[in-house]
Amino acid sequence: QAAPSPKMMENKVFMSFTFYSTILILKMYVVAIITGQVRLRKKAFANPEDALRNGGLQYYREDPDVERCRRAHHNDMENIFPFLFLGAIYSLLDPSPTVARIHFFIFCVGRIIHTIAYLLQLKAPTRSVAYSVAQLPCFSMALQILLATAPYW
Repeated sequence: QAAPSPKMMENKVFMSFTFYSTILILKMYVVAIITGQVRLRKKAFANPEDALRNGGLQYYREDPDVERCRRAHHNDMENIFPFLFLGAIYSLLDPSPTVARIHFFIFCVGRIIHTIAYLLQLKAPTRSVAYSVAQLPCFSMALQILLATAPYW
């Protein structure tokens, strides 16, 4: 196992960003696994060859529960991928480690709650509040990046 370089370990903000980003990526993998399990349980396959392998072409179909999982995963991609970019660049701006950690933590917890609310069909507005709260640190990081880079445009 390769240890992070000492220089990288000195950047507490980047290490915090790396921690929360890894949690979020693992969460995305879990949602993908759940989607596959729901497909198998509901016998609703996206490809004819998968349906044939699991009982016949009648199972080459959509299912509302599978589609819910897919929408949760798609929403993750729409939000976590931009966070990965913003957080990485933000980490280079030498922000306060405490403030940065709060940004990363709020985003991470917001996305986890969003996924739980989506998959468990929790009562509105749980999911939309979690989504909105998670957007706040992204907007904050984006604004700080723009302010830091505006002189170079």
